[in-house]
Amino acid sequence: MPKSLINIKVVTNIVGGLIIISGALMSLAIPVSLYYKSDDLYAISLASIITLLSGLGLKLTTRNHKNDEVKKREGYLIVGLGWLAMTLFGTLPYVISGAIPDYTNAFFETISGLTTTGASILNDIESLPKGILFWRSMTQWIGGMGIIVLTIAILPLLGVGGMELFASESPGPTKDKIHPRIKETAKRLWFIYFSLTVLQCIMLMFAGMDFYDAINHSLTTMSTGGFSTKQASIAAFDSPIIEYIVIAFMFIAGTNFTLLYFGSKLKIRKFWENDEFKWYAAAVVILCASIVPVIYLGDFEKAFRDSLFQVVSILTTTGFATTDFTTWGSFVSFIFFLLLFTGASAGSTSGGMKIVRIVLLMKNGFLEFKRRLHPNAIVPVTLNNQAVSSKIIYNLLAFVFFYLFLFVTGSIALTFFGLEFKEALSAAATSIGNVGPGIGKLGPSGNFYKLPNAAKWILTVLMLMGRLELFTIAILFTPYFWKRN
Repeated sequence: MPKSLINIKVVTNIVGGLIIISGALMSLAIPVSLYYKSDDLYAISLASIITLLSGLGLKLTTRNHKNDEVKKREGYLIVGLGWLAMTLFGTLPYVISGAIPDYTNAFFETISGLTTTGASILNDIESLPKGILFWRSMTQWIGGMGIIVLTIAILPLLGVGGMELFASESPGPTKDKIHPRIKETAKRLWFIYFSLTVLQCIMLMFAGMDFYDAINHSLTTMSTGGFSTKQASIAAFDSPIIEYIVIAFMFIAGTNFTLLYFGSKLKIRKFWENDEFKWYAAAVVILCASIVPVIYLGDFEKAFRDSLFQVVSILTTTGFATTDFTTWGSFVSFIFFLLLFTGASAGSTSGGMKIVRIVLLMKNGFLEFKRRLHPNAIVPVTLNNQAVSSKIIYNLLAFVFFYLFLFVTGSIALTFFGLEFKEALSAAATSIGNVGPGIGKLGPSGNFYKLPNAAKWILTVLMLMGRLELFTIAILFTPYFWKRN
């Protein structure tokens, strides 16, 4: 008999392992419920047990699989089904506790967490039990942790959307590269991720936050997720020092984690040799300088802080807010609308297209003038002083086309279900870019609660596809994936 196209056992086994990890991390909310004596203890405990047992069941029924049988097709299925499975089980604490009884809303909130989007349907966040809010923050931390490994260690192996470019770390001498094995890479990156989360928590506590708020906001900052324990987000604390700490860690979280790894080894020159990081830093400076004069009302420090906070928050797709930037006028609103598509660095926890893609496309566009004047010359696009292959450029073009195609079709679909034109554009852009707040009614002072259920399901699809680099999900619905040749 011909060998099966896809090894379902290996897919099931690994997805089962992801569910077990999700259940174990879910159980961390149990001590929170016990300490604060909140009424969600039973719900979180039951949800955790169901999740752990389900994952264990999948592992046991497929324990005879071979680990070396993971190929590209299995890889795509593992990524897609793994994220979907974690979302389905992640809804359990909300539904069982009654914190979010409507399943559409519970699914929306969970996938918004795991994709680190930060779009919310909650109208009174402070009224939720402490354990549930901690789990809500944890979903973003889990998602951010997964994305780091996904974009640096897994997607390059699958050849997704030109991710080979970001695979290893930033092109450079072989001796400088992170250990090629996924497990070793994952361990080192997760250690950095965990350490930065702890460091931010400590700094926020010194700045005046209590431990509960500090740990929650650290979980959602390093994941560039933006969920807060307060309805007013970071503005609720009314503290400049807290805002500056959050700005610093949002910026760090938007940096390629490979560079952070090199930074931990005191190889600081790697930052200034990296084209994407230089563009990233320059974008923050230029955008902030452009907005400060517009919002200046006599207090330069506050105008600078508000501008810097919102620029870094939206550029890194974190989505925290200290003020409603939609009240700053049409010019600023348009800038922030464009930032919904941008994102920060590849290999970070941010969403969006990523700065490196935009830089490469800009370079390729300008070089086209030179190619037309010298049609026989070989004029390659370069990044970090190295030529980028034409295959990568073709992949980037395909990615950007598909990204914009999803944005347009998503926006059209949302208008069909009753959203106003500007509202539909904003919702689609912020969802596919995994940003959180949008423009207009969906800005920092609003939320997604009043959207029709059909619109929420459309947005969950956009959030998932945007988070998993589009092709990872889309390829599962093509005939090429299921055919042998």
